[in-house]
Amino acid sequence: MNALVLAGGPPDAVAALEPGVPNKAFVHIGASTLVERTLRAVRTVPRIERIIVVAPETALADAGLADADERRPDGPRMIESLRSGLAGLAPDEPVLITASDLPILTRAALDEVIDAALARDLDLGYSCLERRYHDARFPQVPHTWARMRDGQFCGGGAVVLKPLDMAQLETLLDQLGTARKSPLRLAAIFGWGTLLRFALGRLSIDAAEQRASRLIGARAGAIRCTHPEIAINVDHPSDVAFARTFMETELLS
Repeated sequence: MNALVLAGGPPDAVAALEPGVPNKAFVHIGASTLVERTLRAVRTVPRIERIIVVAPETALADAGLADADERRPDGPRMIESLRSGLAGLAPDEPVLITASDLPILTRAALDEVIDAALARDLDLGYSCLERRYHDARFPQVPHTWARMRDGQFCGGGAVVLKPLDMAQLETLLDQLGTARKSPLRLAAIFGWGTLLRFALGRLSIDAAEQRASRLIGARAGAIRCTHPEIAINVDHPSDVAFARTFMETELLS
């Protein structure tokens, strides 16, 4: 299986902690950058034969990208970075795609995502984490939780995608980008019934999967993860402090 690590995008508040870095992926957590830690975790998965990293063109020579087999330039939006990373890959073969801000990512977490996607033959598998698994390990780390009929979940930092579905996915992402602040437009995409059930916490994961599959015309599924490392990411400067403290405590830096 091929893997794609997305390390593109402009600098943000996290990157401001380390002036001069192209974006947050290149901020250090201990001795290694976020993207270096992510790549190292992906490299530990034996079935991953080739790793492609997408990053700003000015950062493609960075030593922290050494675990990648190929380096490609990013685009102005995430969808262009995805397109850059997936270009030339077999359209019907699944690709593991991860964010680059996963400081404590593990092989076990990635194996769980890959195993589930392959077992269900998903065209698009999206990792999510149930709150009870997170709170058992990292109750001090905040997340935004979606209340589903099955429990409370947050999104994970990995997906498995067959590139043949990119056209449908790009269309949906563009529609969502336009509609994100308009309930009427969101209802036109998802349907009022789906939105209402979600708002009331009555939408099941199975129903969400069925709706997503219809929208992209492919088999979409939520991968319910039990390893909280898949969802520990760095979105805010305070997340950097946690990650550095964790590394010192676990002697992983």
